[in-house]
Amino acid sequence: MEPLVKVRGLQKRYGSLAAVDDVSFDVEPGEILGLVGPNGAGKTTTVECVLGIKQRDHGLVEVFGQDTAGRSRTLRERVGVQLQAAELQDRLRVHEAVELFASLYPKAEDPERLIAEWGLSERRNTAFGDLSGDQKQRLFITLAVVNRPELVVLDELTTGLDPQARRATWDLARAVRDRGATVILVTHFMDEAEMLCDRVSSASSKRAER
Repeated sequence: MEPLVKVRGLQKRYGSLAAVDDVSFDVEPGEILGLVGPNGAGKTTTVECVLGIKQRDHGLVEVFGQDTAGRSRTLRERVGVQLQAAELQDRLRVHEAVELFASLYPKAEDPERLIAEWGLSERRNTAFGDLSGDQKQRLFITLAVVNRPELVVLDELTTGLDPQARRATWDLARAVRDRGATVILVTHFMDEAEMLCDRVSSASSKRAER
């Protein structure tokens, strides 16, 4: 079976700075692949290049068997993304955010069903700015799966959460895979990668390890 994601020799530079230097890995269908490394190692830049959000300088990147260069828009219907820097307008209510994102896709999930599935029913009328950290992460995951994606990228999912909220969020990540999606989990927490991932790859390595 061909990998869902294939990356070979990926490089991305900003002037003299090598943000991503010769990274290679595969993501197999149905797995959680951990992309690990310390802050500043280029993990987020790597997934942005994989998704075609940023243009790579060198290397091969294929998702669903096709090169992703310049294809960020065409990937959106098949990919869900929760990026570390994601934010919403503070006054936007939970149900409004889910309904808005659902309206962008022709085959979106039912917003109310998703809100219930991800444990946000009691917060459906709550403004984003009034949510706790773990509730915001629940909402971001809900938005990442609203289009029934085959591939989901979760970027630094638990940064800033307390230990109890982190463990609850781990369950959410597993639930994304249990819904049938393949997951790339970006994290600098090795315990998180050990708990959740089938394999891991370093932002500076050339192959993934079990």
